[in-house]
Amino acid sequence: MEILVTGPDGLLGSNLVRELLDRKYHVSVLVEKGKNPITLKDLPIRIYEGNILDPQILNEAFAGKDIIFHCAASTNVYPARSKLVNQVNIDGTKNVIDASLKHAVKRLIYVGTANSFGSGTTLNHLGNENNPYGASKYQLDYMDSKYKAQQLVLEAVKNHHLPAMVVNPTFMIGPYDSRPSSGAVVIGVATKKVPGSTTGGKNFVAVKDVAIAMANAINMGRIGECYILGHENLSYKVAFDKIAKVVGVKALKLVLPNVVTISYGSINSYLAKLFGYQPSLTREVAIISCENHYYSSAKAIEELKLPQTPIEVAIHECYEWFWGNGYLKRK
Repeated sequence: MEILVTGPDGLLGSNLVRELLDRKYHVSVLVEKGKNPITLKDLPIRIYEGNILDPQILNEAFAGKDIIFHCAASTNVYPARSKLVNQVNIDGTKNVIDASLKHAVKRLIYVGTANSFGSGTTLNHLGNENNPYGASKYQLDYMDSKYKAQQLVLEAVKNHHLPAMVVNPTFMIGPYDSRPSSGAVVIGVATKKVPGSTTGGKNFVAVKDVAIAMANAINMGRIGECYILGHENLSYKVAFDKIAKVVGVKALKLVLPNVVTISYGSINSYLAKLFGYQPSLTREVAIISCENHYYSSAKAIEELKLPQTPIEVAIHECYEWFWGNGYLKRK
């Protein structure tokens, strides 16, 4: 079976490619021209160079492929409103849909985000795939564009019989996080650069579990359905405590009041706009970090056989990969 993965060099894509290779699939990838990602080095894959905004390269890359995994996306949250984020996430996904229809792929698996569904605020009230989108209040083009792209995929299923489904990962942790993305929090705690935790919480999941469920989706799951891929609903305090224990540092004692977190994010956003730098925390992200965003993955566990690996395992694998690749120094 011939498989193509867009966005193969990110945290999720790098783990997905390895899972597919372990299952003996023939894997091709689409990477940006000129990139030489360390997470794909020496893997037995075919590489196409280009991006999802170019229909011509998609036409070439999709030819003869049975399964498409569309992982490529812009996850930038600064600036909050971004033309490029919309182009990549919405226009790019439309191009992927068009190419999938043109080449009659057997299945398109689109990687959305759990944020496309309303979250639960307590452990007794979890968000699921039936909850309507509610993140527009944050005024982040990243979240809005991913939801709009998801709707494009579902509309293509309904109106053009596109054999597609959507997977919606929560906050992924694990190895091959070369950017780093989510693993930045592991580095922050390990290097004692995180002053404290915020008052909110979210759902955490091992990226390898997400990759397994996605590979299962080649033969499992239902066309036109969405699947939240997550595991542990944790407050940031508990999550940071787990990270500290795994990496061998003292737990953070300070829980930052909401007014401090949001004020810091607001000042950071203002100064970033004034002096033209990338802020470590924006006002929008600060607000989000003060809220709970909890989800249930019961549907994916049942239909995609999503594993539920303890998050400590994923943290350890993330930390070891960072250390082995020069991001951290062993204490």
